[in-house]
Amino acid sequence: MLFLDTHVVLWLYAEPSRIPKTTRRIIDATELFISPMVRLEISFLHEIGRFLDEPEGVVGVLGKDLGLRIESTGWARAAEIAAHLGWTRDPFDRLIVAHALAYNAALCSRDRFIRDHYSHAVWDGR
Repeated sequence: MLFLDTHVVLWLYAEPSRIPKTTRRIIDATELFISPMVRLEISFLHEIGRFLDEPEGVVGVLGKDLGLRIESTGWARAAEIAAHLGWTRDPFDRLIVAHALAYNAALCSRDRFIRDHYSHAVWDGR
């Protein structure tokens, strides 16, 4: 089980060359999930013009191509966990990490801050 951070989802969709080969091998070999918070963050990015495509299209394409699924059954537990992740003030990061943590799952993220604080974060073989 591998959760994906928002930027990883967007890069898989629009700029797959930005993902290192070692990270891509992990992605290709693992069951992929996103928190509903990733879908919401893509909506916000779309609304402010930072990403052109609608979140439904992004998630739909990656669902078809990579088997990506939105994991919503652990949402309540993720919210409980997020309340205790005081190392970040970013509500998106807090809930995305908490959702992975609720399953003791890996989270694929290039974000150094997340990788410094979540021991199951992976990127480029680390």
